[in-house]
Amino acid sequence: MIPGLTDETREFRPPQSMNPEELGDTLAQLVWESFSDFIADGDADTLLGELGLTTDDGVPKEAAAEEMLIFLMWAHTRGMQLAFVGRATDDLVKEGLDQLHKAVFEDMVNHGTPRSQLPIFEQRVSARYTEYYSASGESDTSVGAAVVGHLTGQRDQSAPLAWALTERAIEVANPLRDFLEDVDLTH
Repeated sequence: MIPGLTDETREFRPPQSMNPEELGDTLAQLVWESFSDFIADGDADTLLGELGLTTDDGVPKEAAAEEMLIFLMWAHTRGMQLAFVGRATDDLVKEGLDQLHKAVFEDMVNHGTPRSQLPIFEQRVSARYTEYYSASGESDTSVGAAVVGHLTGQRDQSAPLAWALTERAIEVANPLRDFLEDVDLTH
């Protein structure tokens, strides 16, 4: 046993409060972890490979990878919004979301995306979010179908990929919402 490490300190405890910057940075890290898990777990190869949207090593082609990143950003955004509805001001939530997106975009630049391409990517993010929010008002599978539509050009709610993407969004948003329900968003 490590000195000073007790059963109590081994148990993970969420922070009692976070400011918008801390929240946004934490969410950006979770977005990247979700994206990495998607690639590493073989989900990308399984879900996208049959559609010809991956390379020989199972990594999504650039356009597919960007669509998946946007989708995972939206799922984290949605989870955060659900967690703080009625508990934090709209301004604090917006600040946290702005920080999330700023952190993701900076990470992209730090890993090779030309800064000049960010405004175009941001426009795509905005357009996709609008579509995904509208689809989520219809049904969960409509969100997955919207993502499939951007990946394949065909919006098919019955496609196995649409359902798999719907499950991915639920797997991201629900635990995130549960985690954040115990956190106060403050300045």
